[in-house]
Amino acid sequence: MSETLVVVGSQWGDEGKGKITDYFATRADMVVRYQGGNNAGHTVMFDGNKYSLQSIPSGIFNPATVNVMGNGMVINPVSLCAELDKLHERDITDYKLRISSRAAMVMPWHPLLDGAYEESKGEALIGTTKKGIGPAYCDKYSRTGLRMGDLLDPEYFRERLGAALDIKNRELEMLGLRTFDADEVFEQYMKLAERLAPMICDTSELVNGALRTDGERVLFEGAQGMMLCIDHGTYPYVTSSSPSAASVPVGAGIAPQWIRKVVGVAKAYCTRVGSGPFPTELHDATGDGIRERGHEYGTVTGRPRRIGWFDAVVGRYTAQLGGITDWAIMLLDVLTGVDTIRICTDYELDGRRIKNPPPTIAALERCKPVYIEMPGWQEDITGCRTYAELPENARKYVEKLAELTGVQIGMISVGPDRRQTIIVDKELEKF
Repeated sequence: MSETLVVVGSQWGDEGKGKITDYFATRADMVVRYQGGNNAGHTVMFDGNKYSLQSIPSGIFNPATVNVMGNGMVINPVSLCAELDKLHERDITDYKLRISSRAAMVMPWHPLLDGAYEESKGEALIGTTKKGIGPAYCDKYSRTGLRMGDLLDPEYFRERLGAALDIKNRELEMLGLRTFDADEVFEQYMKLAERLAPMICDTSELVNGALRTDGERVLFEGAQGMMLCIDHGTYPYVTSSSPSAASVPVGAGIAPQWIRKVVGVAKAYCTRVGSGPFPTELHDATGDGIRERGHEYGTVTGRPRRIGWFDAVVGRYTAQLGGITDWAIMLLDVLTGVDTIRICTDYELDGRRIKNPPPTIAALERCKPVYIEMPGWQEDITGCRTYAELPENARKYVEKLAELTGVQIGMISVGPDRRQTIIVDKELEKF
């Protein structure tokens, strides 16, 4: 029987999923990305080198690993080729990459529309990366979008492109944006197809084949975090897909019963990029210090991330939604030197205490965090390689996170390198 593992973000994204997927990808036969697009940056560091990925799965650095961009993604062929070029410049050329023929494409007009939609919101900006991800998903669900597999049939692609531009050019013109010539776009994308066509296939068949193979290790990699889920996040300040492990079957084209173990990636504190409510946000020197020590700036945009204390209300909620079996607690080392660390255990909403996030941002913005305080530690933990080596206060802190969220600690990161990882749940070593 194959072994499967899902890695999901459990906060507002940027939790450190790239490191965790890279850690397991060194042993995985296949890494599958099942949602999102090039709006999701992953940073991977090993052997003293730092790599930034946007849409390519984190197993790309292992020549033996098959990397799958699943049908649940929206893929920009232009940026994908640029991303591959950057890897080639750094001598990452020996890899196996497969692209779902059913994945929706981000077309040149989507970023323009994304920007226009954002500007129209005025002060109520969502804070998107303006990569065109939302408009691409909109076209997918309105059944006017184009898919990666269309590139394999030039005549069909030309027909679908013309039909799409009949609609999109009218919308672009109405918004005062540039319009597109179907012949020019066709020629551009046929050149991209020459490079990408050998990688485009029925990835559902490919993944299911791996799942039916004894001894195969298949890792499913999410993007963003579950508090940005289009259904269950802080709507409308969310992404355009669902990062939950529940989305793996649809986004990868497999049956639900293959999902067995789910690692929820959570920072030892919280961060958020862009607009939207953030109950535990810090607006003081402590938050500024955490931002600088943690290098909390967006991988894709470079925007400074908002900083807050760990939110156990969010942790319980996303653990329930995502079927999280283990926490991967990230950047614990960043909290070294903080004298007193706070954890949000509940919210107070209109005079009553609640244990789950309310469904509307209007209510969430009225929520006041209820905190407990724990003593910090001063010791440098970046060299710790076992749980026992951590200072007592650091151990008590992560144990309290497990207690408050009802999920065991599976692993702890004490630095950016894959070797700076402590495995607590020995079951994870079997993957």
